[in-house]
Amino acid sequence: MYDAKKIIQKKKLPQQKAWFKENKLKSLSEVFSSVHVPKNGNFWKKLFAFAGPGLMISVGYMDPGNWATDIAGGAQFGYTLLSVILISNLFAILLQYLALKLGIVLERDLAQACHDYYHPTVSFVLWVLCEIAIAACDLAEVIGSALALNLLFHIPLTWGVLITAFDVLIILFFQYKGFRFIESIVAALIFVILGCFGYEILASHPDFLPIISGLIPHKEIVTNPSMLYIAIGILGATVMPHNLYLHSGIVQTRNYDRDDAGKKMAIKYASIDSTVSLLFAFFINAAILIVAGATFHSSGHNEVADITVAYKLLNPLLGASFAGTIFAIALLASGQNSTLTGTLAGQVVMEGFLNIRLKPWLRRLITRAIAIIPAFIVTFIYGEKGIGNLLVLSQVILSMQLSFAVIPLILFTNDRAKMGRFVNSFALKCVVWAVAGIILSLNLYLLYFALRP
Repeated sequence: MYDAKKIIQKKKLPQQKAWFKENKLKSLSEVFSSVHVPKNGNFWKKLFAFAGPGLMISVGYMDPGNWATDIAGGAQFGYTLLSVILISNLFAILLQYLALKLGIVLERDLAQACHDYYHPTVSFVLWVLCEIAIAACDLAEVIGSALALNLLFHIPLTWGVLITAFDVLIILFFQYKGFRFIESIVAALIFVILGCFGYEILASHPDFLPIISGLIPHKEIVTNPSMLYIAIGILGATVMPHNLYLHSGIVQTRNYDRDDAGKKMAIKYASIDSTVSLLFAFFINAAILIVAGATFHSSGHNEVADITVAYKLLNPLLGASFAGTIFAIALLASGQNSTLTGTLAGQVVMEGFLNIRLKPWLRRLITRAIAIIPAFIVTFIYGEKGIGNLLVLSQVILSMQLSFAVIPLILFTNDRAKMGRFVNSFALKCVVWAVAGIILSLNLYLLYFALRP
């Protein structure tokens, strides 16, 4: 005889799955599918509709945490390490492509996917590690902004650290204006940074033939221990783990059809947006290294590896009265941009892993307090020197957490059961595992050098 109860339960099962899919929490639910995408628009209209998330992601590749390695590389070795910046940027483009594809195809951000498919204990551990990484990234933003305020307005570092706490009010104001407004603010600040370093390059008069030569890898990068260490620092701090979570979430803000055709279209345009935006990040990082090479390396100031020292030397070495000021303005724009994207990354991670919602102001205050307290203590006790060491420590923490974001991302996008027709091809699987292996090995190597006595 048939069990009527089981038959009823089987009939209800598809309905229950459909209900769950419809009612589960969306990534950044307040802005989910809020940006209009024209269904019958031409290529450029659709591309414009999808433009924005890539620029927000590119912020993580030009934040204050990356400046020290670029300055040190240019000051010590001229343009030789430009090839490392180029290679690391290509790695970033590939991994961000996987992140956007995951968000579009699964309709879940990376944090939600980990929550859905991993054991609760594993998911909880990944959440804790990611929160530590976001706090470390926020720490770099606090330090960068405080340094910029000190350089521009001579505000003591301790006060500058405290002032950065109030940017939470600015961010909350932006959030109520809509997601497109936030993207516009980020884009404007990126172009401020671009303009600043465009001026710095013109003022430093670099030799362009050596720059082109620097884009080609040299064997001395591997054979010279000092050069290898800085190269690992550039590569190791390239892919920010919180960016992978963030990109998989904010790409879902576009209002496209959630069928195979719509997802294919979304992946196409989101990939273009991401790639072009990360090329902007490449230009900015390359520009920092080029300015350092043309200004410090060519004049024999090979020891420059500090943002403050670089600022003080720019004016006398270049003979341009505004060079240092422009440099500090770019640093301030970088710090504030990173603050905006760090806020959203924190929201994606907490809501995705824990499946809860917190008020934006509360979430931001928690993250900012974690960053401000150690920054304030170190600046109060050790001053400028302590700030530099704390900045390095924040990058080491980010390096430690990276593998816990990259590996789940690759596993998810390599899984046909989850991705269907959008699963990574065999060739892409080989490439992404190779890239992951290189990045993770270099991060471990950097960690060893950073922590050894």
